[in-house]
Amino acid sequence: MGTIKQGILGGFSGKVGTVIGSSWKGISYMRGQAQHVKNPRSSGQVNQRSKFNLVLNFLQPNVPYIRIGYKSLAAKQTEFNAAMSYLLKNAITGNSPDYALDYTKVMVSQGGLTQVTDGAVNWTAAQSKLTFTWTDNSGVGNALATDKTMPFIYNKTKNETIYNTAGATRTTHTMDVTVPNNWEGDKVEVYLGMVSEDGALVADSIYLGEKTLSAA
Repeated sequence: MGTIKQGILGGFSGKVGTVIGSSWKGISYMRGQAQHVKNPRSSGQVNQRSKFNLVLNFLQPNVPYIRIGYKSLAAKQTEFNAAMSYLLKNAITGNSPDYALDYTKVMVSQGGLTQVTDGAVNWTAAQSKLTFTWTDNSGVGNALATDKTMPFIYNKTKNETIYNTAGATRTTHTMDVTVPNNWEGDKVEVYLGMVSEDGALVADSIYLGEKTLSAA
């Protein structure tokens, strides 16, 4: 039996007929009772699950970064769900069953803070490091000298990531990130985001390309 907590016009919790009432983050909602699916493995459902699992595999190891990178899109949903929704809609390429992520369209952060400009990354094999560079654009839009870079390096060979959510400041122009020795020979996808010093604002990430971490 459902319980009405705020009168006839309020939300309710529990089950009334085939309708179930509940709430999430203070938002009342209703959903229909789950029905038996005649063909739970229709081509459409299988394709959607394949896309979902592809994006999930990319996002799950990076939840702490995503919580910051997508905080501005987390109204009435979690940061993770906001990122999942964006990637499913914008960053899937290929045809069933050969779906893949289009890394050029992946965004690991989104928001209204001014992006860095002239971003680039270079690999130094002898020191096993990636060097990020950018132009200081403090004062452009809402960019401040105290903003922090958020480098993100995804090893698609090993499905591992190295990232920093409070890197070098906008005025520093450069930042080195050391990678594990066992990444030698792997291919990585590289992004650079930005966050304000107080963490209130984030910028859209920029894609810096694929790098092969060749031996020295």
